[in-house]
Amino acid sequence: MAVDYKKIGLVNTKEMFARAIKGGWAVPAFNFNNLEQLQAIIQASSNLKSPVILQVSKGARKYANPTLLRYMAEGAVEYAKELGCNHPEIVLHLDHGDSFETCKDCVDFGFSSVMIDGSALPYEENIALTKKVVDYAHQFGVTVEGELGVLAGVEDDVVAEESHYTKPEEVVDFATRTGVDSLAISIGTSHGAYKFKPEQCTRDPKTGHLVPPPLAFDVLAAVEEQLPGFPIVLHGSSSVPQEYVDIINKFGGKLPDAVGIPEDQLTKASESAVCKINIDSDSRLAFTAGVRETLAEHPEYFDPRQYCGKAREYMVDLYSHKIKDVLHSDNKLANLD
Repeated sequence: MAVDYKKIGLVNTKEMFARAIKGGWAVPAFNFNNLEQLQAIIQASSNLKSPVILQVSKGARKYANPTLLRYMAEGAVEYAKELGCNHPEIVLHLDHGDSFETCKDCVDFGFSSVMIDGSALPYEENIALTKKVVDYAHQFGVTVEGELGVLAGVEDDVVAEESHYTKPEEVVDFATRTGVDSLAISIGTSHGAYKFKPEQCTRDPKTGHLVPPPLAFDVLAAVEEQLPGFPIVLHGSSSVPQEYVDIINKFGGKLPDAVGIPEDQLTKASESAVCKINIDSDSRLAFTAGVRETLAEHPEYFDPRQYCGKAREYMVDLYSHKIKDVLHSDNKLANLD
């Protein structure tokens, strides 16, 4: 018997995506693995009255426990209300589901949205797998994200050496035959904190930091032309903030040449049909920066609340910045009362 996500207080992505496309902003999709990440996401999104997608990868589900995750999501809704957000719009979403069984399990556990990633499969197999997930999920009002094109990089169990841009000529056929509610495409974003090799980038002569190549907005425009008004998703969209990389390196870390997607490019994408932007590595960096800094400055600390508390502060700042300054999803709830 499937858990009804509506009874937990969650929503699916349908309404928020429609508003985001119409308004020229994007819904933040933040991955979480632990309590502090979840607290920080809910604090930032509630304070700024932003819709938010809580993303859970297959690896995070295994790490945190599926049953605990379900109740954490239910608790997140109540926590948002405690913070004064009377009508929160919170989605619990499976990120990079790799099989029908994983997606079905998440639907049955109360997820309100799932992604089935068949992008590494031959085209027809991707369609068949995606349609199977859609047919099951839609029975319960759960929205489904599919993927066309392959992103390079590493994120939990998702590993790809090379990226392959989405072929715009395939998107109509794929969307029509699968019935997906949104589509993740590849236009040059990448998973992880090392999104580009140094030889793919230029260097800022003033800072020495790597400057990545621009996103393929021509591919995005061609996809939009084929599927006007259809919800588009960008994965691998962390910006890898240098201030957190610098803190990590200052206090014993080794993250040379970590580089992400410039935030102005994410803002530009969000003003189009890109209505969901995935951010994971940035919060990992903020968390690690807070922990490393606190333990380096206070070697006598051994209470996890002391160093995880600092990490949570950094993540609240990060999420708030993304919501307000990059994706412009603040004050975009359907009901702001």
